[in-house]
Amino acid sequence: MGLFLKACLNGPRLPSEHPALPVTPAAIAADAAAAVAAGADALHIHPKDAAGRDTLEPDVVAAVLEAVRAAVPGVPVGLTTGAWAALGPGERVDLVRRWAVRPDFASVNWHEAGSPELAETLLGIGVGVEPGLWQPEAVAAWRSWPHRRRCVRILLEITEDLPPDDAVAAAGVLMASLGPDTDGIPVLLHGEGTSAWPVFEVAAREGLQARIGLEDALVLPDGSPARGNAGLVTAARALTAGTG
Repeated sequence: MGLFLKACLNGPRLPSEHPALPVTPAAIAADAAAAVAAGADALHIHPKDAAGRDTLEPDVVAAVLEAVRAAVPGVPVGLTTGAWAALGPGERVDLVRRWAVRPDFASVNWHEAGSPELAETLLGIGVGVEPGLWQPEAVAAWRSWPHRRRCVRILLEITEDLPPDDAVAAAGVLMASLGPDTDGIPVLLHGEGTSAWPVFEVAAREGLQARIGLEDALVLPDGSPARGNAGLVTAARALTAGTG
């Protein structure tokens, strides 16, 4: 079986950061279709308000999910629940409870306040949970959560802009903190910025799941500007095939 590859289409970036960053439901759906055609197995999306900022508002979430599912039926779709998309832990939980159209899964950054309660809310409405673990301390905190075995995927995330060797070392530390016993839950490892491609190669080499997209990288492996998400997914598939 080949590498499981998730496309992260936009992230918390603003439209000014890349001309091809998808913001509207129609643009996100079109980009989702292109990324899947290029080889993405799943999608991670940040719904956006009219100014291009992340939001968890139910009407926006519904519009994005309906557009994406019409464009790529059957492809698993996940959303962010980043703390910056709400005014506080209470509002975040309230917005998620009001989702009438729900993603297949949602990422929950475990170091953020109220994350265990948010994760339990997601499970309660039938949404899978991906704990986002940025530091060994977050790994330890997640391991103490009594519902951890119900997670659909573990996200190990190197979120700093690091030189390649430092990014690889940071990934090693985070993987070591998790250890080999994951209760059978798949592990996805990814980096952001200058860490994105070095950490992608670690994930592929270690047989882990991976992700790529404009949220994580604005350049191709050779450092040239990426035209969009489909190009990044194509480059990732070429790397894993040994042709990149």
